[in-house]
Amino acid sequence: MTAPLGTFCLVLHSHLPWVAHHGAWPVGEEWLHQAWAGSYAPLRRLLDDLAREGRRDVLTLGVTPVLAAMLDDPYSLRQHHTWLADAQLRALGMSSAADSERRAEAARQYAVATRALAEFEGHWRRGGSAALRPLVDSGIVELLGGPLTHSFTPLLPNELAESTLRAGLDDAALRVGSRPNGIWAPECAYAPGLEKLYAAAGVSHVVVDGPTLLHVGASTDRPWLLGESGVIAFGRDLDVTYRVWSPRRGYPGDPAYLDFHSYDHEWGFRTRRVTGREIPPHDKAPYEPAMARDAVDRHVADFIGVVVDRLRAIREQRGGSPGLVVAAYDTELFGHWWHEGVDFLGGVLRGLPEAGVRVSTLRSSLGDVDEVSVHPEPSSWGSGKDWHVWNGEPVADIADAQRWLASATLDCLEATHPRSHRSPAHDQLVQDTLLALSSDWAFMVTKDSAAEYARARFQGHVSAARDLIDALCQGDSARAAATARSHAVADAPFGHLDARRFLSRP
Repeated sequence: MTAPLGTFCLVLHSHLPWVAHHGAWPVGEEWLHQAWAGSYAPLRRLLDDLAREGRRDVLTLGVTPVLAAMLDDPYSLRQHHTWLADAQLRALGMSSAADSERRAEAARQYAVATRALAEFEGHWRRGGSAALRPLVDSGIVELLGGPLTHSFTPLLPNELAESTLRAGLDDAALRVGSRPNGIWAPECAYAPGLEKLYAAAGVSHVVVDGPTLLHVGASTDRPWLLGESGVIAFGRDLDVTYRVWSPRRGYPGDPAYLDFHSYDHEWGFRTRRVTGREIPPHDKAPYEPAMARDAVDRHVADFIGVVVDRLRAIREQRGGSPGLVVAAYDTELFGHWWHEGVDFLGGVLRGLPEAGVRVSTLRSSLGDVDEVSVHPEPSSWGSGKDWHVWNGEPVADIADAQRWLASATLDCLEATHPRSHRSPAHDQLVQDTLLALSSDWAFMVTKDSAAEYARARFQGHVSAARDLIDALCQGDSARAAATARSHAVADAPFGHLDARRFLSRP
């Protein structure tokens, strides 16, 4: 066999904030159900198929602990089963429509819903961990971990940042049986010194955005040592990644693909294709699956060509030494936002080896690191590649409140925790605080994406934590216990969480 042109690593970051018990439509639980049915279940099916083909180390999959908790939550499981059954019933109802176009779409939707129900009952009814663990055990995927609730790490006190990261890695071990060595840093955020925190938590490698490395003269064609920590950083290759991701030129905007924003409001299905960027929803053409399949084939071939050309250029720049391309995306892009996206991934993961490219995981590429350290500046994968999405003027009040809450919670724990045994009130305080510290709320406000919902969720979690802090610091154990029980009905994603691990002094 000839030597490969180089290595391609696909990294998928799976994350949603805690939405169980917090509204249904258009955000809230509907968000979870659509992503679950549209992305997570089809991706698992693709990975099963690739496993049966004898493939290993196919991709690197990040699953945040808060998402894993929802996929394991009995309430969410019941609700999702009901949601899938409702989709099947709506498709059945649509089949009686007067026009043939709707009837044809109803048949397609009924087949999709029926298959989804069967897959849920066969693979997901015991929870997301039961669906994910075989993929991890068999080596199909490398699992990445992260902090419990996807908090923006550089804005946290160091002691809280390390505690929630350790707890997140342990949560993954509890669910799938092995502790991840690598992490997806929330929002790919980096600040000088974070690598020491990662090393202390047992992290061996982390994903950063491409400009984080490029701005200090490094490249994305190899992994790099972060500072003197021994932690290795992989950077996204944006030229390759944006072939899909770009809102202007990315594949999902092709006229043949299912349009995310066009609904049949009577039956609740997406039934139109993109058609054109400037065409209003009511004028878009009907979806044609055969046309979409042709577009997938075109884009698979184009993407493979882009990766091959990139790896050839890297090899030439490195004097014949093969290099690395890391393409990293939100998992929810594939299948949920871009209906045909999982089919695209299958074509790419099968086609790249045929084109002479080694497809692998980050874990299997650690040996390619040079013994050269880089010292990046503060950065993220957000707009402008800085932190303003999470602490800029539109969300300065959120950032200030998060800073206060993090400090107040740590102070309350130190001053009031009995230490000799678990305290449900303190355990719930930590959960309420970590839910408030999720990076999602500031992101949604800055981007004006369900901003009112995000502010209400944030303020609700802050208020819940403040109630517990007040009761605990006043020594009112009865009120603290009652308050904790009340909060836990909707907001206890981590029932095993022991607040004592967040203490600086045992």
